[in-house]
Amino acid sequence: MSKKKTLLFECQSCGFQSPKWLGKCPQCNSWESLIELSSEQVAYLQHSAKSPISSNTARAITEIESEEFVKFSSLESELDIVLGGGIVAGGLYLIGGSPGVGKSTLLLKVAYNLAKSGKKVLYVSGEESAGQIKSRAQRLECLHPDLFLLSEIELENILSSLSSFEVCIIDSIQTLFSNSISSAPGSVAQVRESTFSLMRIAKQKNIAIFIIGHITKEGSIAGPRVLEHMVDSVLYFEGDPSKELRILRGFKNRFGNTSEVGIFEMKETGLVSAKEASRLFFENKKKMAGSAITVILEGSRALVLEIQALVSENNYSIPKRLATGFDLNRLNMLLALLERKLQIPLRGYDVFVNVAGGIKINETGADLAIIASIISSFKNRPLNPTTAFIGEVSLIGDVREVGNLDVRLKELAHYGFSKAIVPKKPNNPSPITCYEANEVTKIIDWM
Repeated sequence: MSKKKTLLFECQSCGFQSPKWLGKCPQCNSWESLIELSSEQVAYLQHSAKSPISSNTARAITEIESEEFVKFSSLESELDIVLGGGIVAGGLYLIGGSPGVGKSTLLLKVAYNLAKSGKKVLYVSGEESAGQIKSRAQRLECLHPDLFLLSEIELENILSSLSSFEVCIIDSIQTLFSNSISSAPGSVAQVRESTFSLMRIAKQKNIAIFIIGHITKEGSIAGPRVLEHMVDSVLYFEGDPSKELRILRGFKNRFGNTSEVGIFEMKETGLVSAKEASRLFFENKKKMAGSAITVILEGSRALVLEIQALVSENNYSIPKRLATGFDLNRLNMLLALLERKLQIPLRGYDVFVNVAGGIKINETGADLAIIASIISSFKNRPLNPTTAFIGEVSLIGDVREVGNLDVRLKELAHYGFSKAIVPKKPNNPSPITCYEANEVTKIIDWM
C-alpha cells in the first residue's frame, strides 16, 4: 500500500505554511501567494525540524560567565554609531533599502576600509560580475589586495570559500540558492536556508557577515519574517535616490540600542559620513515668513531642523492639509488647537507643512516650531532666524518639557543660534538665552 502524500503549502511573501491551499495568506494578507511544496522540500523541512536532544543542563544565571564581544571599527563613523560602536566579530547584519539608495556602495566602501586596516574581506555578488564590481570600486577608489571578489550564487561554494576571511558581504540574499532545496532562488525556502547556513558559519568561524536584502513595495525586507529574527542586526537605508541625503536607521541590534541613526551624503566618491549632519537640514538665510527652527533627538544625537509652513486662502469648501516629514494626524490636532485657543480661522485656509532635508520627525519636541511656522505664514511675519522653538504642545494648550534639553541647546549653540523658546528654563547654565512659553497662547509674544 502506497504511503499517502503529505501536502504542504507555503506563502512566498512571509513563509506561512498550511496543509491546504488558501487564496489569501492569513498572516501577511497576500493573495495567490501560497504554492505547493514538492515532496523533497517537505521531507527537508521535516528533517530540519528534528533537532537532537541537547546534553546541556540548566545552570543558575549567577554561574554563567559574561561573554565579551570583540568589536572593530568600520572606519565609517556614522555606521559605527548605528551598530553601537563597531562591527562584532561573528555578527550577522542585514541591510535593506530601496533600489539605488546606496546599500552596495556603502558596503563596498566599508569592505575597502576594513581591507586597508589589515582584514581579509570577501565581497560576494550574485547580481554583478567581478568586472562590474571592480569598475565601481575604481570609481570609488576602493581597490586593495586584501579585498576579494566572488561572483557566485551557489550557497555551498560560498560557504567553502569563507573559512580564510574575517568579513564577508553578501549581495544579495535573494540571489543565493542551495542544492539541497529544489525551489528557485529568492523563494522563502531558499532565503531561509541560506540565512541559517550563513548564521551558523558566522558563529562557528567568528566571521562578520553583512547581508543585503531586497525590499517589497510596502518597504519591508522581502522574504520570510524569520529572516529578521535570525540576524543580529537589521538596518534600513532611507532617502530619495535622486537626492544626496541618506539615513541609515537601526531596527534591531543585539549589540547596542536601536534608536541611533547614521547620516550620509552621496558624493562622487560614494557615500561619506556627514560630519556636520545638522547643516544638511537647515540653512542660514534671511528672514522669511513660514520658517521656524527646532531641535529633535535621533538616539543620542541632536539634529537642528527647519520647519516650513505655507498657509494660503482656500476658495473651495474643503481645505487641504498636507505634511511631509511630520505626522498628518498630529498636524490636524495642532490646527484645531490654534483655532480654539488663538481664534485663528484656519478652517478657511489650506495648510502645508514640510520638514526640510527629507528627514521624518518621530517625536513631539517639534510641536512648538510647527505652530510658530504656521502662525508666521498666516500673519506673513518672519521669525528671528537665530531663534529656535522647542516643546511639546498638549491638547489643553500648555507647552510641556522635552527630554535632554541641555543636549539640544548645546547643538543650537554649536551652529550659532542665540535664543530658544522653551517650556521651562534649564537649571544648568546654558550657552543659549532661553525664554519660557509654558502656554501656547504666549507664542504670540515671540512672533
